[in-house]
Amino acid sequence: MAVSLLANEVSDLCIGKPAVRSLPLSAAAGELAAALRRVARSGAAACVALTGPARAVVGRVGLADVLCFLCTEPGALARPAAALAKPVSALLPKDGAGEVRRVDPRSSILEALDAILSGAQVLAVPLRAGGRKKQLGGGGATAAGDFCWLTQEDLVRYFLNSIGLFYHVAARSVSSLGLVRTDFLSVRPGEAALSAVPLIRRAVATETAVAVVTEDGHLFGEISPALLAACDETAAAAIATLSAADLMAYVDYFGSPPEHILRAVKAGLKDKGLDAMLDLIEDETLSSFSSLSSASSSSDEETGRAQLRRPSSGSYGRRSAEEPVVCSPTSSLVAVMVQALAHRVSYVWVLDEGDDCRLAGIVTFADVLRVFREQLQAVERGCETAQRDVRKWL
Repeated sequence: MAVSLLANEVSDLCIGKPAVRSLPLSAAAGELAAALRRVARSGAAACVALTGPARAVVGRVGLADVLCFLCTEPGALARPAAALAKPVSALLPKDGAGEVRRVDPRSSILEALDAILSGAQVLAVPLRAGGRKKQLGGGGATAAGDFCWLTQEDLVRYFLNSIGLFYHVAARSVSSLGLVRTDFLSVRPGEAALSAVPLIRRAVATETAVAVVTEDGHLFGEISPALLAACDETAAAAIATLSAADLMAYVDYFGSPPEHILRAVKAGLKDKGLDAMLDLIEDETLSSFSSLSSASSSSDEETGRAQLRRPSSGSYGRRSAEEPVVCSPTSSLVAVMVQALAHRVSYVWVLDEGDDCRLAGIVTFADVLRVFREQLQAVERGCETAQRDVRKWL
């Protein structure tokens, strides 16, 4: 019965989760960027926790936060080395968006759900000392003060595993459930990517993305924090100089972007007098070329070619593997949940079913979780009624 879901604890969702890599607030932004590269190479979620006194968790940051900081901090693009030497506390949003909230492992799933729906972007759950092995940071027993993340995705997956208990809403369309939001974040393909930085920050806080939408309302692509996480801090140069459409191509092929895109970045930096950032791009280009040449010479020809990202047909060489995840207004709730979880995203774009397939809105995990919260409220009311009836007969 659905009532059994109310008895489970947060710790049930944390089994097998790795301890989060963390940095103190006094660490330099450049140290954070290096840590994010190491985390990304390990295959883990590319986010690092920021801790204050007594290792209290005060924030969660990713590469998108670093890029937004470099693009908005006065003088950062002109002097990137000086900007990256600043403490990571400067990266935290001033408005408190993207709140991290600590929850006890013995808290109920319902309490965790309420914390997410009341504004927490992610939950920090302490891990027991001396327990399982760390999966990040080189092994060893879990130390006191370690914790893991509990995300919207974890909760959606939890409810999907018990979707049969919610059969009366699982098969309903997302439009009939009122889940299609029309207030999504968007820019035009030809707009300067730099103008989208405030939207990228909001996308980080809301676990969504910025839609790149044509004048006639078609979804051209997206700029998402997850895709930006595949880059490094030099991608700030692309944001500062390219259009939204060209930034998509740059991010898709980071490490080996199309030559005309790379020329546009360098020309833009030169025009803006950002010589230090231009030198950083040049150094990174030479380093990437050297690494690629070394890989090609130490392996067979096919392995060497595999270091390059292969382009495909389509505008700006967009790769089909990274096309935005979409559904229709008539897609069922369970279908959208499966689709989003399969692609490891916390949102799905909704396209009209007409011949033009214009962008109609977005379905987010936060709104999906509100549906299940409403269902559990009904279960709670039923339990309270049953208890009152039992007491009457006793």
